[in-house]
Amino acid sequence: MSVVRVALTQTPWTGDKESMILRHEEYARQAAAEGAQVIAFQELFYGPYFGITQDPAYYAYAESVPGPTVERFAALAKELGLVMVLPVYEEDQPGVLYNTAAVVDADGTYLGKYRKHHIPHLPKFWEKFYFRPGNLGYPVFDTAVGRIGVNICYDRHFPEGWRMFGLAGAQIVFNPNATAPGISNKLWEIEQPAAAIANGYFVAANNRVGAETNEYGDEAVAFYGSSYVVGPDGNYVGEVASSTEAGVIIRDLDLGQIREVRERWQFFRDRRPDAYGEIVAP
Repeated sequence: MSVVRVALTQTPWTGDKESMILRHEEYARQAAAEGAQVIAFQELFYGPYFGITQDPAYYAYAESVPGPTVERFAALAKELGLVMVLPVYEEDQPGVLYNTAAVVDADGTYLGKYRKHHIPHLPKFWEKFYFRPGNLGYPVFDTAVGRIGVNICYDRHFPEGWRMFGLAGAQIVFNPNATAPGISNKLWEIEQPAAAIANGYFVAANNRVGAETNEYGDEAVAFYGSSYVVGPDGNYVGEVASSTEAGVIIRDLDLGQIREVRERWQFFRDRRPDAYGEIVAP
């Protein structure tokens, strides 16, 4: 498969889990109707971004993976023939919780999961209260649309993970986010294109949009959407999405561009892993 039609969602918190799930089911149907072959939802897609506070009440959003939400969307994936990337709150066992993305193939098969490695603990991003660091490595999944990886939000600031996906043969790396304005804006413009260039694959990055005032009132942050897809040459595929409006963005990715760019630049030929040992020193 050379050209893959990719869909990304960006949407605000509706106020309850079931309505968020229903909204994303609608987005999946819309994407499939427009010919999309794979769809990726935003970080922790069925809940609020609860990292804004430290409240054990939000542990109730965690569930097993696979579990009820993943199984519900796996059935929809099979119905629509749509590969799905499902970022959810995972409970491995009571008190052992992860920021996770499940990957489901177009026939509804659960392929596995990625657990967010790097966990921030900053004002309004108090994630260490909710998540353990990921421990499943950087898996790349063979899907109906090719080899895909998932890198979640804060992970994007660490180049080593991006490289791991490239070394494992990823063609598209999805990067679901909950990113708010401030010092992150410039990074949002730079980091994913830089990763795509350095590793010779496509990066599909989506972000929450809107302020979750229905959950946090005046304490809410305004997520700025601006979801996009970037190619291995560092150029946007189509336009960057709205910074304020919810919706589905759909882009066509020519996977043949990966070979073209890699043969032009030869970064994988010229890299020197024998010289990088200190990178992984504690």
